[in-house]
Amino acid sequence: MAKKIQETDQSIAKKLGMGLLYLVLTIVAIFQIYPLVWLLMFSLKSNSEVFGLSPFALPEDPKWENYARVWTDGNINLYFFNSVWITLASVLLTVLLASFVTFAITRMHWKFNKLVLGLFMVGLMIPIHSALIPLFDFFLKLGLVDHPLSIILSYTAFNLPLTIMILLGFYYTLPREIEEAAVVDGCSVHRIFFQITLPMTSPVIATTAIINMIYNWNEFVFVNTFISSDKYKTLTVGIQNFIGQYLTDWGAIGATLMISIIPILIAFLILSNRIVEGIAAGSVKG
Repeated sequence: MAKKIQETDQSIAKKLGMGLLYLVLTIVAIFQIYPLVWLLMFSLKSNSEVFGLSPFALPEDPKWENYARVWTDGNINLYFFNSVWITLASVLLTVLLASFVTFAITRMHWKFNKLVLGLFMVGLMIPIHSALIPLFDFFLKLGLVDHPLSIILSYTAFNLPLTIMILLGFYYTLPREIEEAAVVDGCSVHRIFFQITLPMTSPVIATTAIINMIYNWNEFVFVNTFISSDKYKTLTVGIQNFIGQYLTDWGAIGATLMISIIPILIAFLILSNRIVEGIAAGSVKG
């Protein structure tokens, strides 16, 4: 009888604990989602509604035309396309180069591998703003100022150290027996990397890809410094088109921000399971 009472008490305590956990998670979710809902409502307002109503009030007459206007008249379609292809190119280049480096450091024996790893890790300590003037001078001499290649190279260089650091933890957990068996069968180093190692690291590659994607998509300083032509500007810089000396179109700014958020949300939802797998797998060695 006492045992049944104890089991009942444990069951009630467990249910109360789970209920409290779900309550806390629900509150956190509301705080996370509400800014997106607020931004959507903000993007549907006119300037008079933005300043005349409460910031939390619903739009009286939703201005869906704000989205059509910024997409065509504000060149957001061009900036959106630039953001997409520059971000994807930078992510692909960063992840591929970081995978090369991590494979060479963890799977190949050579004299200066630790020194090279240390040099890459030093890159984590270099502030972006301290490198702007040297980079601008470097790209100016190469004729890459106002060229998208300057942005892609900058994103790749500054994201490589963090990407390598994330990949290292996962590579150390990979069993060497598979690669050793491939060597015995006559497989070359290139085939081992592209056909065996790279597919096995897909979970952590998804993790690094989404991290790089978020950084590249939201980056402002490099684009604002190196790019002056409208044809190469990205969304983060293009928002300035709606900020005038005497008048700012707040509804258009909200619509542009909403457009810029949607791709990242979609990418995160698609890759969320892979991201969790990559973080979990890379956090435990052996």
